[in-house]
Amino acid sequence: MQPLRTNVSSLNGTIHVPGDKSISHRAVMLGAIANGTTKISNFLTGEDCLSTIDCFRKMGVSITQNGSEVVVEGKGINGLQEPKEILNVGNSGTTTRLLLGILASCPFHACLIGDESIAKRPMARVTKPLRMMGAHIDGRDHGNYTPLSIRGGSLEAIQYESPVASAQVKSAILLAGLHARGTTSVTEPHQSRDHTERMVRLFGGEVVVDGVTVSVTGSQQLTATSIYVPGDISSAAFFLVAGAIVPNSEIVLKNVGLNPTRTGIIDVLQQMGADIVIENVRNEETEPLGDITIRTSELKGTEIGGALIPRLIDEIPIIALLATQAEGTTVIKDASELKVKETNRIDTVVSELRKLGADIEATEDGMIIHGKTPLKANGTIVDSHGDHRIGMMLAIAACLAKGEVFLQRPEAIAVSYPMFFAHLHSLIE
Repeated sequence: MQPLRTNVSSLNGTIHVPGDKSISHRAVMLGAIANGTTKISNFLTGEDCLSTIDCFRKMGVSITQNGSEVVVEGKGINGLQEPKEILNVGNSGTTTRLLLGILASCPFHACLIGDESIAKRPMARVTKPLRMMGAHIDGRDHGNYTPLSIRGGSLEAIQYESPVASAQVKSAILLAGLHARGTTSVTEPHQSRDHTERMVRLFGGEVVVDGVTVSVTGSQQLTATSIYVPGDISSAAFFLVAGAIVPNSEIVLKNVGLNPTRTGIIDVLQQMGADIVIENVRNEETEPLGDITIRTSELKGTEIGGALIPRLIDEIPIIALLATQAEGTTVIKDASELKVKETNRIDTVVSELRKLGADIEATEDGMIIHGKTPLKANGTIVDSHGDHRIGMMLAIAACLAKGEVFLQRPEAIAVSYPMFFAHLHSLIE
């Protein structure tokens, strides 16, 4: 249990948030199935992405890592070898689902297992379309939960209408489609993050995007490249909110990814009246990035739902905290996907913020937050529930609280942001 900094008078300084988790995963995966040497800079060294590296090493891919610099010696999809060990995905849903898409076209057997949280996350949304393409997949509850066993091989293209807007589902099908016979397409109810589409092109592949439908033709060969991973906007979101709600604050976040399928948090901050400035935008063709300055702001409540949700699904826990410090009512809806994240994030956000005095209630597909509400504590014990984003949200919430706050299971934060507490304390000192 870790004591959290409380009653913080201001946050000021400049930080570089770690590399984007989604992009880091995909850089290793596509590098592994491409031909040649891929060099990755600013790779996220969080536990999730290290699980991806470990899985591909177990399939015979040479990957060297020196801090945030990673070199992947790709041998093409046919260069992957049948693993002699179980592939442990740890806490990473991205590793699990995207890896299944790659393994679907490999003519060998592999078994995937993860931690207690992964064992609760639904996998049928991926195993169903991959089975339709010809992969043989089995596992607990008919392949809906890990452990999962897969034997891939000869795949046929499908035209799949996904019931959810999920980049993990879309990416798994597209990665399988790269090596299937025919043209594979995925249609979503709303556009989800498009890192896979952008990165396939970076590796020399072809992807066709038509509205909310994305297509790839099979038998594609990818070629190694060099990749700079922008700072993760999902990690930056915690400090964007901190800068907006902690008094007398000004925070500069450098080299943050600004992919338009991920910038819903910026839209919400602007809707709520935040003092936010974006400068030095560059690299717009592959993965745009720039510098963001956020200052303490007078905020007002808003409504968040519809097509905006896939663009900020991972940021909803910290947006809920933001809403507690806005005048009026904020409604978050159409976000039932939160129930199948590392935790049921609707329930965990509501229960943990209530411990600090927030006026917040759960709904079937989101939450309602009434502000502005002062946060308070008296030796209050809050819990990450093993969810990195809940843990970071609570650390920012504690900055506003009067009295002592203690965080259970703070180690969960290392999944995506190993330097989080060091960066937070650098803004306080």
